[in-house]
Amino acid sequence: MSPPEHEMPLMEHLGELRRRIIYVLIVFVLALVGGLFAAGSVYDWLIRSGSAQAFQLNAFSFWDGIGIYMKIAMIIGIAVALPFACYQLWKFVSPGLRPQERSATLRYVPYVLLLFMIGAAFAYFIIFPMAIQFTSSVTKSMGLQETYGIAQYFTFMFNIVLPVALLFELPLLIMFLTGIRVLTPMRLRKWRKISYFLLVFVAVVITPPDFISDFLVAIPLLVLYEASVYLSSVVYRRQLRAQEEREAQLRNFS
Repeated sequence: MSPPEHEMPLMEHLGELRRRIIYVLIVFVLALVGGLFAAGSVYDWLIRSGSAQAFQLNAFSFWDGIGIYMKIAMIIGIAVALPFACYQLWKFVSPGLRPQERSATLRYVPYVLLLFMIGAAFAYFIIFPMAIQFTSSVTKSMGLQETYGIAQYFTFMFNIVLPVALLFELPLLIMFLTGIRVLTPMRLRKWRKISYFLLVFVAVVITPPDFISDFLVAIPLLVLYEASVYLSSVVYRRQLRAQEEREAQLRNFS
């Protein structure tokens, strides 16, 4: 007995999703390999700039150097693969979109890398130095000698930089979900209190436990959310106008 007809589109849909995921993984692996070649230059820049100059970093394991190169390559791989992953997501959902919605949502893809880099720069040049300064001051106040491993330094840095860089994708994500009619600005306004709480919680988790650091990180995240609500309203109004134009054309033809 052949399977029911309504199950065939679902299986094809899952097959298409699997194919898109494989494409993304291939690009990520290629970017990871390329990132290994660039890791040395990135490492030299990170060591010469910023907070690293204040410490004598040490290797406590034979694998520390390789581990740092792999982490740097991973960040590069994520940065390169992220726009491609968003494009594959667009390709996956685009058959269910109207032509106007396809072209509108496709425009978001080039900005994915830009926002990722802005978020990474904000985290590295503003949040990370504050975190280093706070933890170092606490260590010195306890009379402890600061001896840090290179792996611990970079792990601490990446644990701050990567989440913030990804959070800066929030406006594009909201616009995309509005464009495919998953979210509406009314729903985002209804969820404002819960969203504020979650964003402040994230800010507290990724920053040192002092009010100033929490405040300096939480405020940009809340601004990002409000910008996302505004951009969602813009997309939603365009959808309504496009729908009204289609209905007017149908009335004229009838």
